[in-house]
Amino acid sequence: MSDQTEHTANDALSVPCPTCGKAVKWTKAELYRPFCSKRCHLIDLGDWVTEGHRIPGEPAIDELMSEDLERD
Repeated sequence: MSDQTEHTANDALSVPCPTCGKAVKWTKAELYRPFCSKRCHLIDLGDWVTEGHRIPGEPAIDELMSEDLERD
């Protein structure tokens, strides 16, 4: 027998929920992975919508370009 451990369904990788930190098994049975629940999934989505989460960097359209687009 080798020194490597065989992984079974019971040994699924666990990851922390990004919202609350609860351990979540990384399996197809976990519908909201990496989140532990629909609630945590929606909290995270709300943070993106309200810009609580942002990807750093310059805006794709600068202010001068957006002003030009608004002219009639």
